[in-house]
Amino acid sequence: MNHTPKFSNRNSANNLRPKNSSVMATQNPLIQKPSGTVLFPAPHSTQPLKIQSPAQITTAQAIVQMLQQLGVQQAFGVSGGAVASLWAAMSQSPLEVLHFRHESGAVFAAVEANLANNKPVVVFTTTGPGLTNAITGLYAARWEGAKVIFISPATAVSHRERWAFQETSHHTMPSELFHSGRLFHYATSLESPEQLPEVSRRLTLGLTRPGGFIAHLSVPTTVQSSPITSELPPIKFSQSLAVPGEDMISEAVQQLSEGNFAIWVGFGARGAATEIRQLAERTGAAVMCSPRGKGIFPEDHPQFIGVTGFGGHSSVVKYMQEHRPMRVLVLGTRLSEFTSFWSPAMVPQRGFIQVDIDPQVFGVAYPEVETLGIQSDVGLFIRALLKYFPPRGSLISQVLPRPEQTTVEPLNACPVRPSVLMDAIQRVIVEQSNAIVITEAGNSFAWGTNRLRFQQPGRYRVSTGFGSMGHAATGVLGAALAGQGKAVAIVGDGAMLMNSEISTAVQHQIPALWVVLNDGRYNMCAQGMAALGYEGINAGIGTTNFVMMARALGAAGVRVSSESELETALKQALATAEPFVIDVVIDESEPAPCGSRIQSLKAQ
Repeated sequence: MNHTPKFSNRNSANNLRPKNSSVMATQNPLIQKPSGTVLFPAPHSTQPLKIQSPAQITTAQAIVQMLQQLGVQQAFGVSGGAVASLWAAMSQSPLEVLHFRHESGAVFAAVEANLANNKPVVVFTTTGPGLTNAITGLYAARWEGAKVIFISPATAVSHRERWAFQETSHHTMPSELFHSGRLFHYATSLESPEQLPEVSRRLTLGLTRPGGFIAHLSVPTTVQSSPITSELPPIKFSQSLAVPGEDMISEAVQQLSEGNFAIWVGFGARGAATEIRQLAERTGAAVMCSPRGKGIFPEDHPQFIGVTGFGGHSSVVKYMQEHRPMRVLVLGTRLSEFTSFWSPAMVPQRGFIQVDIDPQVFGVAYPEVETLGIQSDVGLFIRALLKYFPPRGSLISQVLPRPEQTTVEPLNACPVRPSVLMDAIQRVIVEQSNAIVITEAGNSFAWGTNRLRFQQPGRYRVSTGFGSMGHAATGVLGAALAGQGKAVAIVGDGAMLMNSEISTAVQHQIPALWVVLNDGRYNMCAQGMAALGYEGINAGIGTTNFVMMARALGAAGVRVSSESELETALKQALATAEPFVIDVVIDESEPAPCGSRIQSLKAQ
């Protein structure tokens, strides 16, 4: 087939309406927010921005007050002389300021904090390398759909182009760091306090838009300490969700009624778990999910056929081959490489119905396949759809393939097989706690996605877009802070060696738990190169004792060299309030479940 995707941006989020408007609710019942569901972040207060008397505060203090009005509660970063005034203003405010050891770790933690509790966060750095060290994390934030306000200092105008220390300006840095574009949704240089009202307006608008928002506020050192000379005018705004039009709902209902269909759940559908389950049970549709969508639809549900993409399940491909649906309803996923590998096997008979708040994703992954694109909040779309599919009892009329769940019996022998480790994590961490679990880029990602099973949204996190090593190893701090409890990072030894934030966790007593797959190598690279037919590749990194490292930094830890020791170590870590490292000696010979990635690389 060679069809042009059909798109709808009817009632897009850019057509702003008043928050909680009774008129809005009366005119269109579809925009009612489901009880207990947070569809997107909103400012902490919708009242006009109130600043103290101009003679009493500096620009830095006014910025901090503005951030509090926007709902920011935490600031993550690394200090420096150029950001001294802002750092002091944040530290002397109600904001919780967390001082990290590296800027990238601060940003990864901020990303996971925002995705865990839906509250905007601030990241601060100093000039020069402070700013550039944060760039990897900021790109990850953009790809992950987080809401982060990045604040960095700049060199004073009078000192630019004069070899100032760590000069940070348009003359020494890439221009895209100071302008809206591929990295920042909004970026500006605050050269005068008079710009603050417009900055506040733009940040407010960005934080209330559906989806992610990454902003950069560059503030010269001299401006930070300058006094506010005029009152800031009130900032008023309105907002709305992307709502589906009735004509698009009718067309979607017609297409879904043509025959059997499947539902493909992505991370963007995490606020619509209840509605998706209702639709699946009313229609008998098979349900699959992306790696980031794990848990939105319960993985133990009889209609769940598995995870797609990297680390996914062969049961999904089996379903598509044996039961090939007429349509696939795609909810909140771009169908990117690590979600679909753009595999022809995932194409339904008649095409996709793709629902997303971002209209730019429609038809991109499969441009040759007919796609009905509907710009809408997923929860609102499903609620509108449910009116056409009333409850009629169980409609499961076919025996659906289920994800394979082989049990591997633990042994007393050393080293530990990764499959056995994941089974132990499932029993102790997933089933006996409410801890957030984050898996790191590499074999950890493949093993966690394939073998761990979640029944609630928000408990599993993985980066399938930017996929930076070190994201989970440092992001776990933000997840633990936001979740106000234990968070677990499953990481390889290579990623753990990039992590200097155990020290940060100890300083702030953050209950992070690291489970390290220690095999003395970049094992995904080693296994992948062998599978691709390359020989003589050295992916070794030497042996590290991560328990000794943890204890040297003030954390607790235990080394596991036998499968029979796993459950005891995991239970000990869960019961310990302080930061904890479990150093697991891993059998590097057990192949990770990432064959689909190898096949994709071969095809490329």
